[in-house]
Amino acid sequence: MHDDRQLIEERLQRALRERIRPAIYGAAVPLDIKVWHAPGEPVSPAEALAANYEPAEIGLPWGAPWGTAWFNFSGQVPAEWAGQEIEAVIDLGFSGGPGFSAEGLVHTTKGVPLKGLHPRQTYAPLSILGPDGTAASPGDQIEFYVEAAANPEVLGHNAFAPLAEDLGAKPEPGGKPIYQLTRADLAVFNAEVWDLILDLEALNGLQKELPQQEPRSREILRALSRALDVLDYEDVPGTATAARAELTEVLSRPAHASAHQLSAVGHAHIDSAWLWPLRETRRKVARTVSNVATLAQEYPELVFAFSQAQQHAWVKDNYPEVWERLKKAVADGTIVPVGGMWVESDTNLPGGEALARQFVHGKRFFLDEYGIDTQEVWLPDSFGYTAALPQLVKLSGSKWFLTQKISWNQKNKFPHHTFNWEGLDGTQVFTHFPPIDTYNSDLSGRELAHAQRNFAENGAATRSLVPFGYGDGGGGPTREFVATARRVANLESSPRVTIESPTEFFSAAQEEYPNAPVWSGELYLEIHRATYTSQAKTKQGNRRSEHLLREAELWSTAAVVAGKLDAYPYEELDRIWKAVLLNQFHDILPGSSIAWVHREAEATYAKLAEELEAIIATAQQALAGTGDAQIVFNGAPHSRSGVAGLGAGIAVGEGAAATIEGGVLDNGVIRVTIDERGLITSLYDLEAGREVIAAGSTANLLQLHVDTPNQWDAWDVDSFYKNNVRDITEVDSVDFSDADGVATVVVKRSFNRSTVTQTLRLRPGAKRVDIETAMDWHESEKFLKAAYPVDVHADRSASETQFGHIFRPTHQNTSWDAAKFEIAAHRWVHVGEPGYGVAVVNDSTYGHDVNRTSREDGGTTTTIRTSLIRAPRFPDPQTDQGLHVVNHALVVGAGIPDAINEGYRINLPERVVTGAEGVDPIVALDNDNVIVEAVKLADDQSGDVVVRLYESSGGRSRATLTTGFAAASVTEVDLLERHLADHELSDNAVAFELRPFQILTLRFTRS
Repeated sequence: MHDDRQLIEERLQRALRERIRPAIYGAAVPLDIKVWHAPGEPVSPAEALAANYEPAEIGLPWGAPWGTAWFNFSGQVPAEWAGQEIEAVIDLGFSGGPGFSAEGLVHTTKGVPLKGLHPRQTYAPLSILGPDGTAASPGDQIEFYVEAAANPEVLGHNAFAPLAEDLGAKPEPGGKPIYQLTRADLAVFNAEVWDLILDLEALNGLQKELPQQEPRSREILRALSRALDVLDYEDVPGTATAARAELTEVLSRPAHASAHQLSAVGHAHIDSAWLWPLRETRRKVARTVSNVATLAQEYPELVFAFSQAQQHAWVKDNYPEVWERLKKAVADGTIVPVGGMWVESDTNLPGGEALARQFVHGKRFFLDEYGIDTQEVWLPDSFGYTAALPQLVKLSGSKWFLTQKISWNQKNKFPHHTFNWEGLDGTQVFTHFPPIDTYNSDLSGRELAHAQRNFAENGAATRSLVPFGYGDGGGGPTREFVATARRVANLESSPRVTIESPTEFFSAAQEEYPNAPVWSGELYLEIHRATYTSQAKTKQGNRRSEHLLREAELWSTAAVVAGKLDAYPYEELDRIWKAVLLNQFHDILPGSSIAWVHREAEATYAKLAEELEAIIATAQQALAGTGDAQIVFNGAPHSRSGVAGLGAGIAVGEGAAATIEGGVLDNGVIRVTIDERGLITSLYDLEAGREVIAAGSTANLLQLHVDTPNQWDAWDVDSFYKNNVRDITEVDSVDFSDADGVATVVVKRSFNRSTVTQTLRLRPGAKRVDIETAMDWHESEKFLKAAYPVDVHADRSASETQFGHIFRPTHQNTSWDAAKFEIAAHRWVHVGEPGYGVAVVNDSTYGHDVNRTSREDGGTTTTIRTSLIRAPRFPDPQTDQGLHVVNHALVVGAGIPDAINEGYRINLPERVVTGAEGVDPIVALDNDNVIVEAVKLADDQSGDVVVRLYESSGGRSRATLTTGFAAASVTEVDLLERHLADHELSDNAVAFELRPFQILTLRFTRS
């Protein structure tokens, strides 16, 4: 037989494009159109429906970027269409893909939302267009409204190019329209034509994935050809049934007994902000939920996974009618809450307590509103996953984890799709990566075949999960997707596809694969490494908020327990926590959203800081009382300046004054030499008798790189950035001074269009150099780092992560090692050799790189570099332009416990309150390796005191915790403060033993 494959495939594509798809709709009548252009930000349906509408027609320009128009559509359904399927067809001028173009939400004449509209879902069925969303019939007069959002195509044809100001920033009024109303009709829907299209696409997609010589492939090809032969192009609706009959036999053959089993879950990954602002996401969620609820009426087998409690809360707060539909869909099992987190957060950057609160607030919302205790953590799109996560998953009461982002790795293919993920404390969680390698599947033959071939566990397991539906910008599954799932449910040469819930998948997968392999440690994503640095003010706001919340809870608890404050600020803290958690979403905190999002985040952080400072001040003043003494409050877990951790008192000096002489700073503990360029040429540890700076090197060296990643500018830094570096050694001035026992050097530098002023301080008794860096930054596509080359032979570095630290290699022995050329760390990075170490601590940065080189003298130079600031062009062309102030410290002779202490010190500065008395710590520990991370009153407002602590050294630790208040009992609880185990309390003290990096939450009832 001659090979006519290409001929048939090209024939099919043209037939679909020019003949069959245009025949989906038959007879049509135009709707009458009126419009009201909202003058600014979106308004409520009540306000919109009360506005003055003007007559309009097809071709109407509407919608400046980010603007809103409300359309009123009305008309009479032709009586002669009785017995046929009828739909309103609305094309707002859609241009891009779903979620990345104009979007609409259909409302009744009373303003009740009914269904979303987007480029792949332009219809509203007659079944919802009657009065109050009921069914209309032929002969009826109908009327409905559409709220149309003019969301611009930010990620358009010229991907990663700098955005025009009106696309990425909050717009000014009066912009030019970017869309045109293209269609507004009532039309007959030819269901048989639509079914024919799905039959053809399902079979053609399958045969393309089969070997060309396989009989099944050729049989499908012949059937497709026969179907086109019987189809009359001049009467597609009238001959569609005959064409479908030619496909019946090849569509009805069952799957092989060994076929892979795919659990299909409806999905609409909705970025809580990204290339659109938060306010638009609220509308995206309403549109998507409305779509799903309407679709389920026609396809009752639909199951839709809906993550992010914040998005559920937005529906509850803003769309009462959609909320009622959502609650019913959850009760019916159609919509399944998943994830158990407030948002799908980043997991590299949030602090430990903040990541715990993601689960607390997320799971509690689902429990309170639906009575559902979610079991699966659902994070398909975050940019790498901390090794602290498995323990937090377990402590939240969940047991499964899902993501697919690691499929984006640049160098190394992850070896598993189903496995047990082991965290830094040894906790394991059953984990799945969908081998379909997308969370926005369309269930095409290509994707299904890829999932089956790609599944790493073939031969040991048979099941995987596929999230299907339009996502990122929302939209969710369409009727085409669900109908396709029906066709491929049991189809020869294809995986079996079953629509079911994530719980059903995970239960079956775990039962089938009880001895799944183990992956230990972080899930490092080999892409998007620049998200540790982009949008410095967003990251700084997050870090500051986390520590202010720690203090607000600590001092408020202490004041209430001591009887010096009447009420604990439950509602204020709950609201503030949720605002901080929202901004930890994986496109906000990582710095990968449009300018509007980040400017809004900065304003939010400033407002929250003001509120938290007021809460802290109120509590501390209540504790200190009235007097003239200078009371120092120490919110850190360790003592300093003679004041106990978590307590307050009179500070005492910690060493001899530091002096300056000829560029040499000396405090009797370390001696620092600064040259005429303002660089550290020597840092001598007087106690250890050793030089810390590597021979021939200088520390605190600013290094400027050209930073032009191949794509995803705000997200990525590619390894070749290191090939182009400029050492910033030019200096405008170097000024030395000493006052109050502190030796100070101020170094001013100018380069390109930017200036940097660094203030180096050596304090009495300190084994560190404090470095404040003020950057007036006006670069483009540049990356600024500060280098600290030290004379330490270290084959690995330690980086703080949530509730512990992890080690990463400083060498590049393997491709896995080489891929980690940029790493995330929280408050500190440490390198050491037996007996000696050095740490770099920070107050607001996350990106680092650590490498080592051999010197001619035989020694090893290990260089820690902190990533200070970037200047990507997309999606915010003004990223980080302006003034930034960050703080670091170079700590010498430091073990990991010293790094931990100094990390807390730089992030929790001492507070001085004028008062009468100090404050005993509300809780005290007898082992410095055990660290108190949070002290608060119980969320149920019972007055119980909750203390969360963790083992910080990576070893086993015994400790006794003693309360500074009369306690009646103590229990171990999970993150949601639910009982796990009883503990014995004796004289207000409880003893316990922790495994390495174990998190323990204790709940004390007060006497």
